[in-house]
Amino acid sequence: MKTGKWSIQKLIYTAMLAAVAGVLMSLEFSVPMMPPFYKVDFSDVPSVIAVFLMGPVSGICVEVIKLLIKLITVGTNTMYVGELANLIAAFLFVWPLWFLYQKLGANRKAAVEALLLSIVIRTACACFINANITLPLYAKAMSLPLDEVIRMVASVNPAIKDLNGFIILATIPFNVLKVGLNYIVGQLLFVRLRAAKIVPKAV
Repeated sequence: MKTGKWSIQKLIYTAMLAAVAGVLMSLEFSVPMMPPFYKVDFSDVPSVIAVFLMGPVSGICVEVIKLLIKLITVGTNTMYVGELANLIAAFLFVWPLWFLYQKLGANRKAAVEALLLSIVIRTACACFINANITLPLYAKAMSLPLDEVIRMVASVNPAIKDLNGFIILATIPFNVLKVGLNYIVGQLLFVRLRAAKIVPKAV
């Protein structure tokens, strides 16, 4: 499937993947020793498939539509800070993933290598964004000082004492876990869908 033009087939695939992502985003679960607003879901799996199948614009569309589906059907429990973080994260994984995939040869090996490198890039960016954007916004939305938010987090993980501890003991392991799981499942599903000729072989 060519990635440059929006054919009816491409629109249908994107819409279907976005619908699946919206459902998966609602099926989130908490991780022990992690802040309550850090939850794992598999909603990036359809995005990974969309990126490899149809390119970065389709992947971004899947991410944006899934957020809208969640807001309409479930609402927000983070005063929209979590949704903002998810939207930023979408751009941070879709474009690097696509760029690396193309740069490394656009084959199966390139996909695996691109995914591994993207985990590092996305986790590093998540550390910066959490420290400078989302955590301060979350604290402001709750009308609390940032230190108080960190103390709230420490109630589930006493080892977290300050912002640096939060980044090292919460942000990094959480992103490696969540992104890694989504990337692995997304890649495996895409390979099997393509082998079964459910999706086109040409990206």
